[in-house]
Amino acid sequence: MLLADGFEGAFIGVATRCGQPTLAVYSTHKCIKLLVERDGMTHEEALEYFNFNVVGGWVGEETPLFLESMSLIEACNLDGEINDNERKQSEKNLATSGASKSKNE
Repeated sequence: MLLADGFEGAFIGVATRCGQPTLAVYSTHKCIKLLVERDGMTHEEALEYFNFNVVGGWVGEETPLFLESMSLIEACNLDGEINDNERKQSEKNLATSGASKSKNE
């Protein structure tokens, strides 16, 4: 498992998939915060550096993952590919799964 040098404080866990190597996972938010606080970058400088030098640095199939936490709805809207019917269905599914989870607890 490869680790992202200098980002130990942003490590949040590992990710696995069938037949694939285990990957280190880092919080994007924590990585940006480290660059700002530790290295004295502005938020914009940290974003540019992080996206180009860290996320953009492929070091093979064990390259770490950088996770940006968000809701399912936010993720669906990233590419602008979700339409209103899909959005409503996703919201309905989330509400239903939350209700069933509460009943099962």
